[in-house]
Amino acid sequence: MFAKVIVDIAHSRVDRIFEYSCGDGVEAGCRVKVPFGGRISDGFVIGVSDVSEYPSEKVKSIIKVFDETPALVPECLALSESISARYATPKAASLRLFLPSEMRTGKVREAYKNFAVFATADVALGKSAKKQKEALLYISERGEEEFSSLCAKFGRAAVNALVAKGAVREERRQIQRAPAPYISPDYQPKILTQAQKDAIYSIENSRQTVSLIHGVTGSGKTEIYLQVIADVIKKGKSAIFLVPEISLTPQMLSQLRARFGGEAAILHSGLSAGERFDEWWRLRSGEAKIAVGARSAVFAPLENIGVIIMDEEHDSSYVSESAPRYSTRDIALMRARYNGCKLILGSATPSVESYLAAKEGIYNLITLTERINKKPMPEIIIADMKREVRRGNSSAFSKALRDELESTLASGNQAIIFLNRRGYSQKVICRDCGYVAKCADCDVALTYHSEEDCLKCHYCGARYKMLSACPECGGRHIRYGGTGTQRVVAELKEMFPAARIIRMDNDTVSGKDGHYKILSRFAAKEADILVGTQMIAKGHDFPSVTLVGIIDADMSLYFSDYRSGERTFQLITQVAGRSGRAGEKGKVVLQTYSPENYILRYAVNYDYKGFFENEVQVRKATAFPPYSEICRVMVTSADDKKALDVLKKVYFAIEDIRARDPDEFLFLNKMHSPVKKIQGKMRYQTLMRLKSDKHLAEIYRIAAENTGTSVLVYVEENPANLS
Repeated sequence: MFAKVIVDIAHSRVDRIFEYSCGDGVEAGCRVKVPFGGRISDGFVIGVSDVSEYPSEKVKSIIKVFDETPALVPECLALSESISARYATPKAASLRLFLPSEMRTGKVREAYKNFAVFATADVALGKSAKKQKEALLYISERGEEEFSSLCAKFGRAAVNALVAKGAVREERRQIQRAPAPYISPDYQPKILTQAQKDAIYSIENSRQTVSLIHGVTGSGKTEIYLQVIADVIKKGKSAIFLVPEISLTPQMLSQLRARFGGEAAILHSGLSAGERFDEWWRLRSGEAKIAVGARSAVFAPLENIGVIIMDEEHDSSYVSESAPRYSTRDIALMRARYNGCKLILGSATPSVESYLAAKEGIYNLITLTERINKKPMPEIIIADMKREVRRGNSSAFSKALRDELESTLASGNQAIIFLNRRGYSQKVICRDCGYVAKCADCDVALTYHSEEDCLKCHYCGARYKMLSACPECGGRHIRYGGTGTQRVVAELKEMFPAARIIRMDNDTVSGKDGHYKILSRFAAKEADILVGTQMIAKGHDFPSVTLVGIIDADMSLYFSDYRSGERTFQLITQVAGRSGRAGEKGKVVLQTYSPENYILRYAVNYDYKGFFENEVQVRKATAFPPYSEICRVMVTSADDKKALDVLKKVYFAIEDIRARDPDEFLFLNKMHSPVKKIQGKMRYQTLMRLKSDKHLAEIYRIAAENTGTSVLVYVEENPANLS
């Protein structure tokens, strides 16, 4: 027998199939160790044959087979081929997506523990065997105990003596390294509204593969998802449930486990290696049939998939920022078509691209206009911060927000304060000469963090001592520019000393259960105010929250990005939706320096359709996506000259394509990236706007041909962040 193997080296020079001789136990999808180029490498078996293309004496043998059950299912092998072709990436890099990294490299295996199991009390124990008698009585009452625990209680000599006499049996068992025991409330069947029933019927009977649920916050989208999953599980099929943020997975897993028990498994990068390994194998073995997690869960090793759900489908975190730079929606659609199942996209603020596809009949459109409890959407109050400044108010809080906070705390309710910027201040500036403290390795301003009294780079994580004097002019008039979450908390503590405040951002969330612990404390009303960044903006349901304050609501309006208006509308609508989800009516105070801005006006009225019609007309007139394709080829290197040389090669190769087909190119130019340097590497880009995706495959090929050990070249399609 001969195995066709992809060696686990993601390089174009070895991006082909190699043959090795193997025994009968090897199947397509197995992980193996093979001799390769004078060393031993890992590999993936993608096929097995009775014959070889090469003389048998030249074919080396597989050294080791890792899996009795092939780790990769046939769909994963087929999908990896499609991903390699779509994103012009080596086959090994595509196959890696389907396996936890520690598992792929063999750094994590099954976990075992020894247990002491009661066998019989019919043994002769001498008068002096006091510890043996105590241990035997203890284990007989309990039936079994971890062996090490029993030894710790009664001594290893006593326990070993009981094993030798046959009174206790030692058993070695595989154990499950379960993720955090997220509290699963008892499942209470919910009575579906007619709108929910109609939505489920529409999804299951639609001729389209993709259904878009456009439902206001609190309209019951989650219950629709759960009911559809229940229907596919009854049919013996499996399901994938995707959320955009790791912080949302505990809440969703809790609901899934309440309803489906152990059939739900969690997959995301925040788990320990052992937990991820065990959850992955529970899905692969069929013990679990529902995968829930962030972006990477789209690669869950499930077979016979009945539905794939992408909640908050508009979120930019669904696009990978490392090679291969895939769109989760594209992968989900590939899997839906392979399995002949439905893909459900859900959002209160769908992306312009998705809503346009639904309006044009490409997707099945389902609209939910009311909250489940028939409660009105929260009232949004606009606070004009220019007027506040004129009145002498230099704090981060308007009078309206202070008054509403005071009222909320007095009534025993909770509030959420949203600011999409962590740290104490955005930057540190010298008043005398205008110097701004910047990272030595990245072309970005440093952020001051008051709790640690240091400056941090939010791109590379570098830390610097806080300035006592300006390094340029020696001046000591150092001031802070902008407001971060730390500063907001400090001001809140001054205004409301008795209030209990929790902060949630990348600085406070640590460890694999960091998100869960903070959100659990707030849900249990151990805090009155939750201050946070984007990770608190969507999906969370806190019944006691009746006030949301949005600091610097227009902060993202003026980014040099065609999506800035869309992102602002989405963020405001999503954050506002956290308020008033239970009994009492909610309020939102939206602080802005641009109260007249049309995007904010649409958001205040929850007018998604009005926003969409305006935005889509602007995009059409200016030929921006979805009426074109933005493509960026990034070139990065620690060597500035090498980066520039490669940039020119890439640009002129693309220029040749434009010369052949000038009508396809709306724009083409080469330039520095807006952020010129990150982690010591210079960044250049070739930016283009194309009428269609006609030439994308060629552009990917050009990038692949020019990338090397010292220069990285990669392609981004309609990038979520153009900085």
